[in-house]
Amino acid sequence: MQSRQFDGLLRAGKRYAGEWAASDGLVWLHLLKTATAALLALGIAMRLELSQPRTAMATVFVLMQPMTGMVLAKSFYRALGTATGMVAAIVLGALFAQEAGLYMAAITCWVATCTALAVRFRHFQWYAFVLAGYTAVLIGIPVVSDPNSLFIAALTRAAEVTVGILCSSAVSALILPVRVGTALLRTLRDRHLNLTDLAADVLAQRIERSAFQDRFLRLADGIAGFEATRTFASFEDPGMRARSRRFARINSEYSSACTRLHALHQLVKRLDAAGSALVTGTISCCLAELPGMLDRLHNRARDSNAECADIMADIRHFSATLHHRAREMRHLIERTAPVALLDFDTAMELLDKFVTEFISYQETYMSLAEHNHALERSATKHQVKTNPYVISLTFLRTFLAVGAIGVFWLATGWPSGGLAVIGAAITCALTSTSPNPSKVAVQIAVGTVLATAVGYAYTCYVYPNIDGFALLCVALAPIAACGAFLASRSKTAGYGVGFGVFFCILAAPDNEIVYAPDVLLNNGVAVVVSMLVSAAVSAIVFPAQMPWLVEKIQRDLRRQVTLACNGSPDRLSQRFQSGTHDLVSQLHMLLTPGSKRHSDALRWMLATLEVGHAAIDLRNQLLELAGVEWSKKPRWVSSIDSIRRALSQLFDQPNEIRLGRALTSVNRAIRSVQRQLDEGPELDEQRYKMQRILSQLHFIRSVLVDKDAPFHVQD
Repeated sequence: MQSRQFDGLLRAGKRYAGEWAASDGLVWLHLLKTATAALLALGIAMRLELSQPRTAMATVFVLMQPMTGMVLAKSFYRALGTATGMVAAIVLGALFAQEAGLYMAAITCWVATCTALAVRFRHFQWYAFVLAGYTAVLIGIPVVSDPNSLFIAALTRAAEVTVGILCSSAVSALILPVRVGTALLRTLRDRHLNLTDLAADVLAQRIERSAFQDRFLRLADGIAGFEATRTFASFEDPGMRARSRRFARINSEYSSACTRLHALHQLVKRLDAAGSALVTGTISCCLAELPGMLDRLHNRARDSNAECADIMADIRHFSATLHHRAREMRHLIERTAPVALLDFDTAMELLDKFVTEFISYQETYMSLAEHNHALERSATKHQVKTNPYVISLTFLRTFLAVGAIGVFWLATGWPSGGLAVIGAAITCALTSTSPNPSKVAVQIAVGTVLATAVGYAYTCYVYPNIDGFALLCVALAPIAACGAFLASRSKTAGYGVGFGVFFCILAAPDNEIVYAPDVLLNNGVAVVVSMLVSAAVSAIVFPAQMPWLVEKIQRDLRRQVTLACNGSPDRLSQRFQSGTHDLVSQLHMLLTPGSKRHSDALRWMLATLEVGHAAIDLRNQLLELAGVEWSKKPRWVSSIDSIRRALSQLFDQPNEIRLGRALTSVNRAIRSVQRQLDEGPELDEQRYKMQRILSQLHFIRSVLVDKDAPFHVQD
C-alpha cells in the first residue's frame, strides 16, 4: 500500500515538475541566462579596460530573448547595424567637423531615415536598421564638440558591443538552449492537425458557420509571422537551415490550402442558402470518401509520427479520379436540372483546387523528415507590404522628436542634452513598429524613472560598500533579473526595456566609478524628458492609429486584387498571398479585436483572398489555353480583360456603382464564354479549360452577389 502511494506521489511529482519546467521554469531559465550574460559581459569589458563596460551590459539586455535562435538572429543584425552606424558616425563627423548645428541636422536625418527603413522592412531586418540609426547617435553625440576623438570612440563602442554580442550568443546557445526550431516544428504539427481536422469537418458538412469562421481565423493567424520564426530557426541549427526553403514553401502552400478550403465552404454555404439541394447533394456524393481519408490522416498524425504514405496514396487516387466522377455526376444534373450545371462545375473546380493544394502541402510537410530533398531547391517569395504613408510618418515623427531635443540642447547648452538626444533616438527606434508608440514610450519612461531611482540608491549606498567583482555581481544580479522579467511580459515589456537598458546606461559601473548622484539625476531627468517628448509627438502630431491611416492600409489590402489582376505572372500567387496576410497582420495590431473596424477588415481580407485567387486562376487558365492568338484576341477574351479592370476599380474604391459595373462585366463575360462553348471547340482539352474559365467567372459572381460581402461600403 505504502509503495503504491509512494509511486503515485512520485508520478505526480514528475508530472508537476514537467509542467513547471515547460512554463515557469522557462521564465526562471531566461532570467538566469540574462543575468549571467550581462554580468559576464560587464566583467570581460572591465578586464579589457574598455572605457564604458556598461555598454556591453546594455547590449545583453537588448539582445537576450527566451529562445536561442532569436538571440543569434538579433546578434547578427546588431553586428551589421552597429558596423553601419559606426561608419555613418565617422563619415558625418568628418563632413561636419566643428559644425555642431549641421552635424545635429545630419545625424537627425540619418536616425529618421534608418527608423523609417526599419518600418518598411520590419521582421528581423528591423533590428539592423534601428541599430544603424541610434548607434551613430550613441557614438557621435558624446563627442560632437570634440571631433578628434570620434574615431577612437567609434572603435571603443564597437568593441563594447561586440563583447555584449558574444556573451549573449554564447550563454544562450551553451547554457540549456531553448531552440526556436523545436517551437517551429510544434507549430507546424499543430497547424497540420488543425487544417486536416477542419477540412474533414467542412467536406463532411458537420460544422456550423460561426464555428467555421472562428477555426478558420485561427488557422490564418500567424501566417505572416511564420517567416520571421523560420529565419530565427535557421540561425541556430544547420538542420533547420537545410530545410529553410521547404519551411517557406510549406507556409505558402498552407496559406493556399486554407484559402481554397474557405472558398469551397463559402460557395457551398451560398448554394445552401439558395436552396440548391440537388447540387450540394451531388457534391457530397462526389467527395463521399475524402472526409474519411482526412479523418484517418488527422488521427494517425495526432497519435504518432507513423508514415502517412498509404493515406496520401488514397487521396492522390481520389484526386486522379475526381474529374471522371464529376463528369458522371454532371451528366445526371444535365438531364435533371441543367440550370444548376454552372454551380456544380464551379464547386468541382474549387474542390479540385483544394485537393491539389492540400496534396502539395502534405508532400512538403512529409519531406521535412529528410535532411536533403529536391524541394529544397525551390524558391518561395515572401513579400512585405508597408504603406508609404506609414513610412513617411515614421520618418517625420522621429525627425521632429530627435530634432526638437537636439535644437534645445544646442540652443541652451544643456549639460545632459546629449544624453537626451540619445534617449529620444532610442525611444523612437524601439517604438517604431509598435501599434501604439506613445503608450510604449511612456512605459519606457516610467521604467527609466525607476532605473534612475534604483541607480541613485546603488550609487550612494551600494557601490561604495562593494569590494571586488564577486560582490558586484551579487548586487547587480537582482537588477538584471528584474529587468529581464518585466521585458519578457507583453504588458510590461516597455517598463522592462526602460528599467534594464537605462539602468545600464545611467548607473551601471565602469572601470573608474564616479560617485556623482547629481549627474545621475540630471541625466535621468534628461532621458525621461526626451521619452515624454517622443510620446507627445507620437500621440499628438502623427498618431499611428489615425482612422485615415488605418483606411490607407485597408486600401492597400484591397489593392491586392489589382496585383492579382494585373501583376507579373512570376510567382504571382505567392506574392499575392504573403502581401495580403502581411497587411492583415498590420491591421490586426492596430485594430481592437471584436470591434466593427476589425470585423470589416477581416471581411475584406476574405473577399480579397477569394476574388484575388479566382483572378489569378483565371489568368493562368487563359495562358494555358491553346489556340488563342493574343495579337487578335477573341471577343470572349476581351470581355475577361474588362473584368480585371472592373474588379481593380471596385476594390480600389468600393461603392454600389462600381459593384454594378463589375457584376455587369462578369455576366457579360459568362455569356460570351458560354456562346463560345456552344459553338463547340474542336479539342476536348480546350473545351475543358474553357469550362474551368467559366467556373472561375461564376465563382467571382457568387462572391460579388454574396449578401455577407463587404461591398456596401460607400465613397
